[in-house]
Amino acid sequence: MPSLLPAPLHRALLPLAHRVRHHWRRWRKAPIAGVSVIVTNLAGDVLLLKHSYGPDVWSLPGGGLARGEDPLVAARREVREELGVELARIEPVGTLEEVLSGSPHTALIFAAVCDRQPRPDGREVVVARFFPSHSLPEPLGRTTRARIAVWKARGTV
Repeated sequence: MPSLLPAPLHRALLPLAHRVRHHWRRWRKAPIAGVSVIVTNLAGDVLLLKHSYGPDVWSLPGGGLARGEDPLVAARREVREELGVELARIEPVGTLEEVLSGSPHTALIFAAVCDRQPRPDGREVVVARFFPSHSLPEPLGRTTRARIAVWKARGTV
């Protein structure tokens, strides 16, 4: 459905959809799950992106996990949809239990290496850049910081 909308209209509607989803989750408090992918290039730099909606912070690629969807499939799908990149190898890193928009959230974290320059979709993602893992940009999202800490603690860096 979103691809039926022109990109500028889609970008314009995403902040509204984000606010509605935020309030819905806060009201309903139903458990939700999602994936985040820490993508590095061959030099070990971390890929971060900025969304066209939500807080103006640097984030990781990822998104919601559909009911019954395999987390690995979801991680590949999110990176493909947001950045036009097919990941050859992707590995689970860890899981975080957190609260997002007032709802219990399970974040499944993956790591992958990318040998191409990502292409932001221009709808959901407007900027995507690689940064040295020892010098990440600010502002870095709170959840992004926690997920990268899980990745670093695993010794993947």
